[in-house]
Amino acid sequence: MKLLTQKSFTTMLMVLSLALVGCASDSKKSSEGSSDSLVNDNTDARSIELSGSSDESTAGPLRTIYFDYNSSSLTSVGRSTLEQNAEFLKLTDAVAVQIEGHCDERGGIQYNIALGEKRAQAVKNYLTALGVSSERITTVSYGKDRPNAFGHDEGAWSKNRRANFVITAK
Repeated sequence: MKLLTQKSFTTMLMVLSLALVGCASDSKKSSEGSSDSLVNDNTDARSIELSGSSDESTAGPLRTIYFDYNSSSLTSVGRSTLEQNAEFLKLTDAVAVQIEGHCDERGGIQYNIALGEKRAQAVKNYLTALGVSSERITTVSYGKDRPNAFGHDEGAWSKNRRANFVITAK
């Protein structure tokens, strides 16, 4: 009888442990993607560095936007990412950003400077349309001068066709 009770106790303990673990993961999943989790988890000064960059994941939840070849048009993925970036920026009034426009190595210097500026402006325009104050956003183009990936193939080029965020005030 004592052995059965001990076995039942052990089984019950295991079931309760699994239930607690299951509850913990469910609550984490339910908070992902909510605006509250953006503020609570990412507005801590430790997660947002002054001069932090979305390319280096030091700009809190802000994420880099990627472009198609020879284009400054936002993709559907880019717009979705910007909607998340805008939500964070609207919830954290003290944060100001610089949007840096970049290109891959193909094309001339002047052409890539102009394309990088169009990319940065497209990102800024979309953010302001979503309600982020334009006074908190500056833009600059580096053309092909600051690659994020090195190489002479589509894998590298696609990582360099981007607009990234740099924290200028927090």
